[in-house]
Amino acid sequence: MQAAEADPARTTPRVHAADVPLSVYVHLPWCVKKCPYCDFNSHRAPGQLPEQAYVDALLADWRMAAAGVRRPIESVFFGGGTPSLFSAASIARILAAIDGITPLAGDCEITLEANPGTTERGRFADLRAAGVNRLSLGVQSLDDDCLAALGRIHDAADAEAAIADARAAGFERLNCDLMFGLPQQTRAGGIADLERLIALDPGHISYYQLTLEPNTPFFRRPPALPDDDTVADIFEAGAARLEAAGFTQYEVSAWTRPGVACRHNDNYWRFGDYIGIGAGAHGKLSGDDGAIRRSARLRWPTGYMSVAGTPAALAEQRTPDAETLRFECLLNALRRRDGLARRDYETRTGLAWAALLDHVARPLAAGLLVADGHGLQASERGWHYLDDILAELVP
Repeated sequence: MQAAEADPARTTPRVHAADVPLSVYVHLPWCVKKCPYCDFNSHRAPGQLPEQAYVDALLADWRMAAAGVRRPIESVFFGGGTPSLFSAASIARILAAIDGITPLAGDCEITLEANPGTTERGRFADLRAAGVNRLSLGVQSLDDDCLAALGRIHDAADAEAAIADARAAGFERLNCDLMFGLPQQTRAGGIADLERLIALDPGHISYYQLTLEPNTPFFRRPPALPDDDTVADIFEAGAARLEAAGFTQYEVSAWTRPGVACRHNDNYWRFGDYIGIGAGAHGKLSGDDGAIRRSARLRWPTGYMSVAGTPAALAEQRTPDAETLRFECLLNALRRRDGLARRDYETRTGLAWAALLDHVARPLAAGLLVADGHGLQASERGWHYLDDILAELVP
């Protein structure tokens, strides 16, 4: 009797580290001022920033983290905090150290977050010369009253000047963050804010709702926010305006003109690998043995600096089980308009495609997700219920 052929959709694939794109995240944790809505691992900068000591710690951390890794780096992201508080010389030193152990790809995307304050703006040309080729500006609003309510240290004129300075410095790839649902914001005010940013013509806009996160001053003392219907109206009208202006939404909060989507963030969403260095940085790395390992550094900068480059700097190390990997992959990939590619799922989790389809059978049957032999994504209706879909899929 002839043996039945194995169903390739149910065959368990294997993760091959060499086939998984690799990025680097560098956390620079200090800000001039901590914003009342921010729950990131960021801290008000001391009078004298310990820049050289922190960079030394980062390089020691990198030598430990990159040991044995032999894949090109597709993107580097300097996040914070406010990375533009660091000198261009320090950024260049970090990039040289990364490249010295695990070479940067020839077209490596190198992003640095910056605020529109005048001090940081003066460094844009030097940062471009140091190798940064993509700038992400924390504009947040172009309404001075909204900026004051958010506790920002810049005004709308500073933001407009920063965009002009970034272009003058040679940054062709520019992202601007813009929030909506701000304290006392009306629908008209929210759309006017977006219109003003569109007129400045950045190639990429991160457009997202203000949320009240635990352990923030705004959570403890909530400001007067617009009601849910107003927030929904602002977003729907804003989305239509972005589309009319030639932007494409490729992720829940990310809008881009052709050819300038953020490759670093898309690597997260597509379940690629990334090495994180710096206080509180997280990492995900596929090993040559096919296992996927996650890690996190100590959060407090002084504690991190004292042990960086040693195992004591690792606050967490874990190897997720299959159920966790499946959910983590869905949590990221379903945020993308294009959803989850079957090839990405199989080669980056080592899990079988058919088993995944069995797991999402209910939202598929309800028409909230759609799938074929090549991928899985939210339907147009499901796109508006992503949180509900994911809540049902939590392990």
